[in-house]
Amino acid sequence: MSPYPNPSAAVRPASVVNEEIRSLWQRSGGRLLSADDETEYQRLLVEWAAAAGTSVRPAA
Repeated sequence: MSPYPNPSAAVRPASVVNEEIRSLWQRSGGRLLSADDETEYQRLLVEWAAAAGTSVRPAA
């Protein structure tokens, strides 16, 4: 699965994606994310940036 959103998919509002990001961090207890959660976080960041009209450079 690509960490980048599908360009043909509908763009969700940044506020919705932001809530998912906040929820992910809450579930982790504010600690380091697991490898799977980190992958999800990176995907959400890219989606959020697209929805917010900004760019995010994913971690290498």
